[in-house]
Amino acid sequence: MIGVSGVLSLAAVIAGAPISGRHADSVRCAPTETRASVTPSVRRPPFAAGERLSYDVSFGKVHVGSGEMRFVGRDTIRGHEAWTATFTISGGFSKISVHDTTTSWFDSLSYNSFRFVQLLNEPGGHPRRDTQIFPERRVYRKNAEPEAESVADPVDDVSLVYLMRTLTLEPGQCYELHRYFKPDGNPIAVHVVRRERITVPAGTFNAIVLRPEITTSGIFSQKGRAELWLSDDSTRSVLQLKSQLPFGSINLYLRHVMNGPQRE
Repeated sequence: MIGVSGVLSLAAVIAGAPISGRHADSVRCAPTETRASVTPSVRRPPFAAGERLSYDVSFGKVHVGSGEMRFVGRDTIRGHEAWTATFTISGGFSKISVHDTTTSWFDSLSYNSFRFVQLLNEPGGHPRRDTQIFPERRVYRKNAEPEAESVADPVDDVSLVYLMRTLTLEPGQCYELHRYFKPDGNPIAVHVVRRERITVPAGTFNAIVLRPEITTSGIFSQKGRAELWLSDDSTRSVLQLKSQLPFGSINLYLRHVMNGPQRE
């Protein structure tokens, strides 16, 4: 049976919380890959308010919980119009359980992050990490801590996933971004690896496989060799995620899709 520490690490990493053992590997596109540029899209995004993607979560081969990506829709933060999206994971064993939620507020065109909140409801405490990000000043502030330097056009862990869903994706491409809101998390590399057909609890889909890397510990670390499967259609739904971490393998499998209302 998986120990409590494994369950808590699973939830913390997927929710975006830092874990120990940080490394400083260099993340870059390979010379053999075609460099691609992120340009503002004039197309409608492949998601709408009310979209909910539900997941089975496993630690290795053992089912340990469930997850949900929810695109909430439009909101206002500090006078900025923003989109809001959340990621929730619940799981555990016996009387030990976790229920962690990460919420992001980000710009609808640039995907610049304005706020990134993590609610980690776990045994031993209920930490809240509320990070306010100020793209215009290139700084961020976590809880009541002093402001720290950020970057131009910052993204967080959640807004990055939604940004990836809007990109033009062809195998052999690579996007190299210097946009993670914490400067020491840069660069971000998004490798477009291959196309394949996969089966998850929600059904069988044509998929395009990405390998995202961030220069930090966590689910998208270089050592984790994470792969992210997006549906190879107009929705770009997140079908599956697999990552190798020091304490084991984390896997998410799409179980159910609830689409938002028809876009205008």
